[in-house]
Amino acid sequence: MSNLQRIPFLKNIPARALRAAEKESTWFSIPGGGTLFDEGSSSDAIYFVLSGTLGAFSRAPDGSVSFIGHIRPGEPVGEMAMLAGEPHTNSVLAVRDSEVIKLPRTTFMKLVRTSPEVMERLSRTLLVRLRQTRRQNQRSEPKVFALTAASPTIDLRLRARAISDALARMGLSAAIVGEEADSQGASYFDALEEANDVVILTSTIGDNRWFKLSLRQADRIWVLARPDARPSIPLLPDETSPAKNFRLIDVVLIENSNGRKISTPAEWTAAAGAARCFHWQGVQGDDCERLARVMAGRSVGVVLSGGGARAYAHIGVIRALREKGCPIDFVGGSSMGAVIAACVAKGWDDDEIDWRIRKAFVESNPLGDYTIPVISLVKGKRVDRRLQEHFGEDAITDLDIPFFAVSTNLTDSAVRIHTRGKLRHALRSTISLPGILPPFVDDGEVLVDGAVLNNFPVDIMRQTHRGFIVGCDVARAPQGLNANDFVNAPNFMGWVLQNGFSEAPPIASLLMKTATISVNPNAGRELANILVLPELPELDLRDWESYDETIQVGYESTLDAIARAGGPVARLFR
Repeated sequence: MSNLQRIPFLKNIPARALRAAEKESTWFSIPGGGTLFDEGSSSDAIYFVLSGTLGAFSRAPDGSVSFIGHIRPGEPVGEMAMLAGEPHTNSVLAVRDSEVIKLPRTTFMKLVRTSPEVMERLSRTLLVRLRQTRRQNQRSEPKVFALTAASPTIDLRLRARAISDALARMGLSAAIVGEEADSQGASYFDALEEANDVVILTSTIGDNRWFKLSLRQADRIWVLARPDARPSIPLLPDETSPAKNFRLIDVVLIENSNGRKISTPAEWTAAAGAARCFHWQGVQGDDCERLARVMAGRSVGVVLSGGGARAYAHIGVIRALREKGCPIDFVGGSSMGAVIAACVAKGWDDDEIDWRIRKAFVESNPLGDYTIPVISLVKGKRVDRRLQEHFGEDAITDLDIPFFAVSTNLTDSAVRIHTRGKLRHALRSTISLPGILPPFVDDGEVLVDGAVLNNFPVDIMRQTHRGFIVGCDVARAPQGLNANDFVNAPNFMGWVLQNGFSEAPPIASLLMKTATISVNPNAGRELANILVLPELPELDLRDWESYDETIQVGYESTLDAIARAGGPVARLFR
């Protein structure tokens, strides 16, 4: 069988036409990490993957690189640029050792004239890929994971079997492969992928052929490490591996029963160049099940929007999700929603979340330390003390569940995503509503409330993991202020004499509404698999005392959303 006859995409083309095209085609191999073509390069051909796997990558204006998705055996590559006669818009690299065949544009068009259905297939492929790109990288579906141990004392086989057993409980098959496969070629790994839902390659970090090969073959690298040891820097060798070059790396910290720690998750994450950090207590159990869901693309991310006191509804959302048995594998949010998300990431149960939020934000006004306005209405010291009291010196990477918060960077007018550093600093940044709280300055960047640019960061959660998203958005369309509230409002000294700083002055509502007036109340909602929209029409952003009723509305709204869920999403709940 010729190379072209091995490609299902070209099926039903007469053998004579394929033999003629074969003479004008070029077969070549690309080692893992090698480049097929770069973004901006000219295009006069279409490529087909014969074996191995390629990866498409895009570069943002700020220089950052994003992984778009995998291109598997039999799939075309470079078809958009070839048809348009324009330079490639993305770079394509070999995710692992691959074989590719190149057809010049003139040769491919001859095949199209012989069998017009080829162009129909190509058109469907184009439409699917465009749709997947708009749906936030749904082509990014890793199947091959390299589990590599930073210490020889970590039993990789035991850990891999535990994950494999958890995958089996989901009805998925997994192959576990060790150094016995160090002499195998690309076709061996293709067959493993074809026969299994997940392939797990196990190796210990070292200067050996199998370790280097497993990195080149992996779609994603998981570094298993122990907090009672220190990482070497750099942790991974300078090998050509797209997974390494594009930070498709996670750290999994094996938590020891003795509790001895001489290194931090942040140190391991930095040494590995990892994008995410997971914690694994014991062998079987909740952490193992979470890792299996992440590996299978069935993890659950929860996103909580900003909204001032309206965000208390999120407490009811979390309570309902837990009551219905929905796992929470990733959590993030903006503004006050990020504060509730941090409580979840800390591993607090419902009672502790209720106690801490009530103590920090309900029993007395957290924004009550008013000052003569220079850059903000309040000093912010009261908020700082409460964040210190409840979140202490924890780093984000210390949290039980992967967490992010978003703030607005006024220095460059961009969204800042917090996945590193002190948790309380991230929370202080994301709740710093301009004019109300002073900005938080971090390494020269001036950070304010995340709600200014992204109040419901479902898009960021979609980039964080491949599974399901449950989102609660308590924002509503900006309401106009009533002029009568301000026409007869007292002057500053009159308000002080009348209220004695016991409640916020009228300007507080004005500042809150002004800071968030550009927020699109529907932004991001279409990306959530389950969307919770609590009906809180009369609740003001600063109505800190409507606590219990707000939680109840969030709880009931979540139960209603769960009841309406169908398809694969419905399986999340008991």
